[in-house]
Amino acid sequence: MGFINKIRERTGLAVGIIAVGLGLFVVGGDLLGPNSTLLGGNTNEIGEINGTTIKLDEFQSKVDELSFNFQMSQGRSPSGDDMYSIRQQAWDLLVNKYAYEEEFAGLGITVSDEEVVDMVQGNNISPEIVQAFTNPETGQFDKDQIITYLQNLSAMPAQQQAAWYNFEGTLAPARLMLKFDNLFLQTNYVTQEEAKREYTQANKIAEVKYLYVPYYTVSDSSVTVTDADLQAYLKSNADQYQRELSRSLEYISFPIIASADDTAAVIEEINEIKSLLAQSKNDSLFARANSDAQTPFRTYTPDQLPASLNDTIKTMQEGDIIGPILANDRYTIYKLSKKAEGTTGYARANHILFKGEDESEAAKSAAKAEARQILSEIKKGASFAEMARIHGTDGTATRGGDLGWFGEGRMVEPFEKAVFDASKTGLLNDVVETDFGYHIIEVTAVKTNTTYKVATIEKEIIASDDTRNMAYRDADMFALSSENLEQFRANAAEKSLEVEEAKGVAPNARRFGGLSDARTIIIWLFNDGSVGKVSEVYELDSEYIVAAMTGEQPKGLVELSAVRDDITKKVKDEKKAAVIADKLKAKTGTLDEISEQMGADATVYTMSDLKLSANALTGVGNAPEAVGQAFALAAGERSGVVKADNGVVIVETVSITEAPEVADFSTFRDQLSQRRQSRISFSLSQAIREFAEIEDERYKFF
Repeated sequence: MGFINKIRERTGLAVGIIAVGLGLFVVGGDLLGPNSTLLGGNTNEIGEINGTTIKLDEFQSKVDELSFNFQMSQGRSPSGDDMYSIRQQAWDLLVNKYAYEEEFAGLGITVSDEEVVDMVQGNNISPEIVQAFTNPETGQFDKDQIITYLQNLSAMPAQQQAAWYNFEGTLAPARLMLKFDNLFLQTNYVTQEEAKREYTQANKIAEVKYLYVPYYTVSDSSVTVTDADLQAYLKSNADQYQRELSRSLEYISFPIIASADDTAAVIEEINEIKSLLAQSKNDSLFARANSDAQTPFRTYTPDQLPASLNDTIKTMQEGDIIGPILANDRYTIYKLSKKAEGTTGYARANHILFKGEDESEAAKSAAKAEARQILSEIKKGASFAEMARIHGTDGTATRGGDLGWFGEGRMVEPFEKAVFDASKTGLLNDVVETDFGYHIIEVTAVKTNTTYKVATIEKEIIASDDTRNMAYRDADMFALSSENLEQFRANAAEKSLEVEEAKGVAPNARRFGGLSDARTIIIWLFNDGSVGKVSEVYELDSEYIVAAMTGEQPKGLVELSAVRDDITKKVKDEKKAAVIADKLKAKTGTLDEISEQMGADATVYTMSDLKLSANALTGVGNAPEAVGQAFALAAGERSGVVKADNGVVIVETVSITEAPEVADFSTFRDQLSQRRQSRISFSLSQAIREFAEIEDERYKFF
């Protein structure tokens, strides 16, 4: 009865809310306005960048501007996915503005009006403008077109003028960023010593012998890991475990699936439409009025026909209807409205291609002989499709050699001539040679110039309102009866419902788990969620979702519980390394002798071409410290026990071959310079964003 009481409680609450709402309506909107003290004030603040508070209206103004530009350039309104990207772009522009403008001012970087003019119609025209005013037919850019466009701008529609001015407003900020990046790119200088070191790392070689003992040779049960050990490791490696704010949740999906009654209703509807289509005098208008298909009426050439018509169209007469056909949760009927003769011929064939092993005459002769042998077997009754699957050497082999329909000019000349000259369907008498090899050909449809006007009526099987309501009722009853996380899990178990989990969901994420458009749930998670709280029902495209918040990771050092498994393994490996090291220290002799004393746990490897630039050892994996030890030792010297990612290593340097002396390191200087340049813009951006101390609270609104 718990959930019934909850309904009663909610009913009383709803009455109270209505009463309070009416009262507030009478009092006025100030009490609940954006800066309402009742709601805590400053409710229109969306974040902070470099000490500047970002207001909702400023952000929304930028979003509106970008949305308008999108609509002008794409000819349509932004979709949900588009708006998500636009909001991110708007935020990035504000970050650039407030995080960078202080840097620009300090460095004296500016863009004058004259520079903007130069970017539009001068000698350094913006690449975006060059692209927009390049003739697509000739590929030539014409500056005069820009001038003409600007001269006529005032006579253009207001929206087009606004689009231009919005674009023009992006030129100066883009040039500021370019100057800023270029300033730092110019500081990228590689010294002679750095170039020499780059050369040495690539060419200095060591011959080494090393003993390797994997961590797995020590059982997990033989080492003890306490929470204090884990906390100590986490604290000493805190820089590796910094996280942004995130929350975790569990959720249950209540799918909206069409019922048998829904399917029956669609079948009844499409059969009624089929009867009316048979009487239709204007198939084009009828199809457009009654079909869910994107192209309800069109002319098909044989190679464009839907798969359902491929084998039946040649026997259909004008006015014939086939279907309904079920595919991809849709019922479809087709009406052949008209046949006509086009200018291009089409045919259909199966083939088996035989290729020589190389270009030699002997290889070609062998391929031809094999092709003729298989042709003989097919003539005697062997299955063409089976022979194609066994002997075919191209992509058609898996589908029995079927090439489908193809038009004139699609195939190489000898193949095309053989197929298009055929007067009847069936196996060609001899193999056909082309540049690709030898073909056995079976003509499955002779040349035709016929095109087909077809009306397509599609009806998608979708859940009815009754079905959707039943799914919603189940979800809502579940939510009402789940007052907390414990009840959420218990109810799910009782009803055998699958509970999905999503960890580390970011505030501005759009999706999690298998849900591609879950923004409304994420907004609840960060605005109304608390650990253990169960959400109301959320409707997505094809399902209802009920979620429960399970945890939060504040910004900063990660909670141990979130990385326990990872850190436990690393701490265990450290303890195992100590155990192995103690065993090794008690052994004496050569590496081979020590390996023998250690038994099957230890392996000795040799490498004759280890480079200083390497990070790994054969048989060991990632072991940069061991590689460094190898080059730090003199020939004949041996290292102590060195930890690697997967075990411990003792390295013995056999010999060192120094990099040959060269006078010119310019190649290595250029390589190092290019690597640095490729990182400068990104690293600079990351550093500026970090020092700007950005607080992004868009999740409170979107």
